[in-house]
Amino acid sequence: MDKVGIFYGSSTGNTRDVATRLRRAFGEEDADLYDVSETPADRVSAYRNLVFAASTWGTGELQDDWERFLPALRRLDLAEKRVALLALGDQQNYPETFAGWMGVLADELTAGGAVLVGRTEVRKYAFSASNSVRDGRFLGVVIDEDNQAELSAERIEHWVRQLRSEFV
Repeated sequence: MDKVGIFYGSSTGNTRDVATRLRRAFGEEDADLYDVSETPADRVSAYRNLVFAASTWGTGELQDDWERFLPALRRLDLAEKRVALLALGDQQNYPETFAGWMGVLADELTAGGAVLVGRTEVRKYAFSASNSVRDGRFLGVVIDEDNQAELSAERIEHWVRQLRSEFV
């Protein structure tokens, strides 16, 4: 497996913390970590395997740093890049739009030629709707630090094992 580039945006520090845990789970020699508020989008081009991590705001919106990062990301050639999405969300307070930004970004990435990897099961979550679910599975992994923090470590470890088989 080629080295993984983990790109995250974090307003409160929760996504930074989860992205750091994700990097540790991969092993620091196998993954690099970037804050999108401090990193030019063209850094994405150095990686074949990518994780894009963000929290969910309001009614399913993408975190602010990502909103600023996206225009430059859209100009990159993402053909044949393998991209996994990690969302932080709150299923109790936002059950109708839980981690919803993943669906919008996934559509954009695949339209640009990226290969989406890392889909996960929706079981063990309690929400009513989400744009991040397709064919009964999340488009990535969803971490709910507000309501299910005790499951986060297990979810991260399982997802890393899965991504090691899906990345190239």
